[in-house]
Amino acid sequence: MLVTNHVLSGALIGHVAPGPATAFGAGVLSHLVLDAVPHWGGRGPIRELMHIAVPDGLVGATTMAVVTAATPSRRRARVLAGMAGAAFLDLDKPSTVFFGFSPFPGAVDALHGRVQRESPGRMPQEVLVAVAGALAVAAVTRRRRQSG
Repeated sequence: MLVTNHVLSGALIGHVAPGPATAFGAGVLSHLVLDAVPHWGGRGPIRELMHIAVPDGLVGATTMAVVTAATPSRRRARVLAGMAGAAFLDLDKPSTVFFGFSPFPGAVDALHGRVQRESPGRMPQEVLVAVAGALAVAAVTRRRRQSG
């Protein structure tokens, strides 16, 4: 799944979580759940996917910044923690590309790999999930800002 979609789901989790630690943990768990849903991806080397991974990473990071800035201050830490947790497990990819290894223990990488349900033909689904996620995050964030 695109990291941007993980970030958007983490923002929603952060809005309902009781605190940052819970939001982070729920975000990590949501990553595994979303990766178990059929989604776009390829089984080839990560370097062959860089034309998608780099723009997605930049959009995901920008999304984190924009959502964090737009979130009311009393909820900001938990929303940021939810997004960070939801994106956390995908740190294996840039770490592998830039440093040659995953930052996670082998058991974590093995679990992450086992849950994947990827297919190169599912990009339209990813885009629809991103649009729906962005609309949901915008609506929840707007509602939280209006309620004070």
